Amino acid sequence: MNHPEEYRGQQVVVLGLAKSGVQVAKTLHRHGAIVTVNDRKERQQCPEASELEALGISVVCGGHPEGLIHPEVQLVVKNPGIPYSAPPVAKALELGIEIVTEVEVAYHLCRAPIIGITGSNGKTTTTTWVGKILEAAGLNPIVAGNIGTPLCEAAEHAESHNWMVVELSSFQLKGTQEFLPKISCLLNIAETHLDYHGTMEDYISSKAKLFACQSESDTAVINWDDPVCRQLVPYIKARLMPFSMTEELQSEGVFVQPSFIPDVEDGLKRTLVYRNALGQLHTIVEVDEIALPGRFNLENALAAIAVSLAAGAAPEALAEPLRSFRGVEHRLEYVDVKEGVTYYNNSKATNSKATTMALGAISAPIVLIAGGLDRGSDYMELLPVFKDRVKAVVAIGETKEKIGHVATLAGLTAIKLVDTGDNAAESLRSAIIEAARLAKAGDVILLSPACASWDMFASYEERGRIFKEVVHTL
Repeated sequence: MNHPEEYRGQQVVVLGLAKSGVQVAKTLHRHGAIVTVNDRKERQQCPEASELEALGISVVCGGHPEGLIHPEVQLVVKNPGIPYSAPPVAKALELGIEIVTEVEVAYHLCRAPIIGITGSNGKTTTTTWVGKILEAAGLNPIVAGNIGTPLCEAAEHAESHNWMVVELSSFQLKGTQEFLPKISCLLNIAETHLDYHGTMEDYISSKAKLFACQSESDTAVINWDDPVCRQLVPYIKARLMPFSMTEELQSEGVFVQPSFIPDVEDGLKRTLVYRNALGQLHTIVEVDEIALPGRFNLENALAAIAVSLAAGAAPEALAEPLRSFRGVEHRLEYVDVKEGVTYYNNSKATNSKATTMALGAISAPIVLIAGGLDRGSDYMELLPVFKDRVKAVVAIGETKEKIGHVATLAGLTAIKLVDTGDNAAESLRSAIIEAARLAKAGDVILLSPACASWDMFASYEERGRIFKEVVHTL
């Protein structure tokens, strides 16, 4: 708990002036460190700079000056999205300076036990759901990090009677060293963020850092149906709490009864069940009672149940928050019905796996709006679901030709490539109008890009908000 105190009187460089960077700079400054914050954006694009300078924190904008990182620097705290190849980070590596993300600093500050949740898809939904369940169970959760309050700020106010519920990315976890969640949760692993990690091996090892410092007194919740997650089991020292859609677990865990057979719709009535360490079964809730659509949301529900039980929630306290939870903005979010066509916003789908899962959750004919930042993927993972679930594709962004090519291979003939131009909002409006022309009553128009937003929008949130605004004004 004394990590920030270790740097009293020492020089610390914080890279990146996002919310987390501002908060970690303030935190380290309060603990006596000599803090310099650096951002490559120009000063006029850094409104937070004046606030930090008023506290006595040095701020350097407009690039990474020579000499920013030098042998007297004791610690570099970097924005998770800054690659390790960036000049100041590379220099710190060369000099052997400790490099962490905000998560590491917050961990040492936090008096509450931490629940760390990661995965390629479903992190925000599961993290939010766990917060709702623990709140209903009277366990005093604080949901922080990528969703809501910056982690350092929340950690400083957390007490031992709280649970800190934290969504964690591979970028954040890669920059941890001693981070120890009391409960860890790995939802799934799919090919994504290779532009940052370079290889799947680095991506997986970054995710696996969630378990690195855990011991037998901690709990690891993992997706038993995901082969990559299963491969990590021999390296996990914590007590295992698996969840499964396709297997009736014989040891402690959470599962669906009867199990789902992959790719088979059989119409059976199913229940979410917990088997405790003594082998006793507890019925949690009927599958049909969960409001969120799609099997992937059932996976999120199973994970949330397992985490909540590990945190001390009673099995009988789980049903109501599982029934009442309506989801998170930009995650298969219902928007409106126009002329019999239903619109869904799934802007958070920034990889092919997320889009595949969303398409599988909808039974009506789908007109898909997809495309965005080109990270080098060929999007062939979408081919089977395009054949089975999609009637038309409207493709946008840098990847529009790639998405269109996959749609052609799938045998679709209703394919529109929309020129992005300079005005992202107008381009998305044009895509929605094209999609509306291709849809008829009873269809669904789904924004599920399978790509990051940065070629056109500042964030997936901005992309989703504009989508909703356009739909409401059609």
